[in-house]
Amino acid sequence: MSRYRLQPTSSQEQMLLEHCGHARFVWNLAVEQHAYWRPGRGAAPGFAEQCRQLTEARAEFAWLRAGSVTVQQQALKDFGQAMAHFFARIHRRPTWRKAGRHEGFRIVAVKPGDVRRVSRRVGQVKVPKVGWVRFRWSRPVPGGVKSFRVTRDRAGRWHIGFAAIPDSIPAPRTGEVVGLDRGVVVSAALSTGDLLHAPGLREGERARLARLQRRLARAQPGSKRRARTKAAIARLNARETDRRADWIEKTSTCLARRFDVIGVEDLKIKDMTRSARGTVEAPGRGVGQKAGLNRGILAAGWGALVTRLEHKAAGRVVKINPRCTSQTCNACKHVAGSSRKSQAVFSCVACGYRANADVNAARNIRDTAAGHAVAARGGLLLSRPANREPQHDLPLRG
Repeated sequence: MSRYRLQPTSSQEQMLLEHCGHARFVWNLAVEQHAYWRPGRGAAPGFAEQCRQLTEARAEFAWLRAGSVTVQQQALKDFGQAMAHFFARIHRRPTWRKAGRHEGFRIVAVKPGDVRRVSRRVGQVKVPKVGWVRFRWSRPVPGGVKSFRVTRDRAGRWHIGFAAIPDSIPAPRTGEVVGLDRGVVVSAALSTGDLLHAPGLREGERARLARLQRRLARAQPGSKRRARTKAAIARLNARETDRRADWIEKTSTCLARRFDVIGVEDLKIKDMTRSARGTVEAPGRGVGQKAGLNRGILAAGWGALVTRLEHKAAGRVVKINPRCTSQTCNACKHVAGSSRKSQAVFSCVACGYRANADVNAARNIRDTAAGHAVAARGGLLLSRPANREPQHDLPLRG
């Protein structure tokens, strides 16, 4: 999805918020309907039945009838798709949406003239019952757009995302294979020796965030001061999120252009970041330390980096078993946990080979991924010259 910054006027913003409220109201009604379903009660209402009920509700309530039927029906369509993903065990069960946290709606059946460019950096999109809304033309809009989604984040920024499948980046055809080891201290270590760090908040920004969080804890619930403090915290968090997303996009593009095959560990991030709190009967141990580790994993963008690599280097990302990659010597292949002296130092107890621990793991990933790639392509993949380091000028170091 190609996303752009939306720039509505004050009056347009109020109308967009009404669309968000209607979409959230219809979604929550659908959640409530399915919450009453139990085995033996018959099937819960599907999309067609819910649309019929929506028509009756719009005829009875003027405030709902004043909204866009497209927005409301698409909220039901999104709910139906979410329930299908739940039954297929792809995502969790759909839950309630809350004002200020889940603000957005989707528009379908977009016509070719509904999106236009008015100047070098400004475009316009036609939103039902709102009119032409300006957005920042930061890059070309994909052709053949059939739908878009409008969202508002906690920092109060509006965005529009056009549904389009971007073309993958063609392989350089150099035969180069790279291993990628993800970590907390070093966000991504490459087998070439590059150590990449996902950017976050600066020291002064972290100190300000801590002050704001203390102020929020003292603020009276429902007060204007609490609302202002929450907005300031949201702006800082959005700044950190934007920096991480920018780093992920640039890093994934650079890797897709540099290498033919990219090896990564097949990590179960959802399980790795599960809380250690436990239950009342069996409370967890080291909950605070585990929570800090979870925050570090999520801040490093492990999952998003691999997802974008799979989008941009389609068919060229090889996932391998992560077992013993950080304990195996890349020189002699001896496996010993005692060889990992610290987070940054690997010293083999068998042959004495020394290297950065993350780079050593990345090279093990590279070697395994290269073997998998050759086997998968019937040995047709170009062989990688031994110990050859690619020569590129793209900025990869973090």
